[in-house]
Amino acid sequence: MRDLGDRDGLVRRLRDTIARGAVPGPRILSAMTPLTSPGGHCWFFGGEVEGERALRDLVRRNADAGADVIKVMATGGGMTKGGPAVWQAQFGTDELRIIVKEAGRAGLPVAVHAHGTEGIEAAVTAGVNTIEHCTWMAADGGFDLREDLAESIKARGIQVCTATSPNWRGFAERVGQERAHELFASMRWMAELGLPMIAGTDAGVTRAVFNGFVNSLEFYAYLGIPHAKIIDMATTDAARALGIASETGRIKEGYRADILVVDGDPLKELNALRNVRYVMAAGRPFPA
Repeated sequence: MRDLGDRDGLVRRLRDTIARGAVPGPRILSAMTPLTSPGGHCWFFGGEVEGERALRDLVRRNADAGADVIKVMATGGGMTKGGPAVWQAQFGTDELRIIVKEAGRAGLPVAVHAHGTEGIEAAVTAGVNTIEHCTWMAADGGFDLREDLAESIKARGIQVCTATSPNWRGFAERVGQERAHELFASMRWMAELGLPMIAGTDAGVTRAVFNGFVNSLEFYAYLGIPHAKIIDMATTDAARALGIASETGRIKEGYRADILVVDGDPLKELNALRNVRYVMAAGRPFPA
């Protein structure tokens, strides 16, 4: 599980507790405190920064404290009342380059939250590793789908995680099917263009529960992505995007033995992934 933001190292402490075997749980990659602008998206996590020195300092503090990934809020977000608009950029290309360079010195990847196209472009130009959401929002409330920028994402090997809520069906019911189809259009456009995509959720925000991962996988089927590719997005592709593909993401000699056993064939029906019978994490069995 990759966690992309907390306060005071809460997730890191849980990660280390699980790793010691004190409690059962998933392997966790923690971003710790996400970088944001003053008053910006998720400022309440304590990561408000402004200026080159502050940017570098927070990246270093996260790295020194044991972060596995650096998280940046490149645009506003829906859960921060009074903050920048969802589509509005919080950091420019130069600032994101500073973050990417400093993270690179620590050997850490950079994950960027970006809804607006301006923020997406800055993230791509700066050379980030993953873009979260990537909804291509424009200032007028519509969408600014840039095929040239999409091709740059593909060329640079940047992975996109739409972070779709497990409650996406409930969202569609609330706004209406026609409006939902319009709002989901940018994600279908990315899928049709063949952008590198990994499966993930926005668990932790309103109505996005932690045990609804299969619901989010079914969203990708709704977009028209074949089941085999969806499973790759949740395993092999995700491991590659997170920088751990040399040790997990596939069943192979020398790997961690992270194995999920279910009743049924998820290549035919994703619902089979809900019928869990056995989990092995790093070779340790957890019978269902």
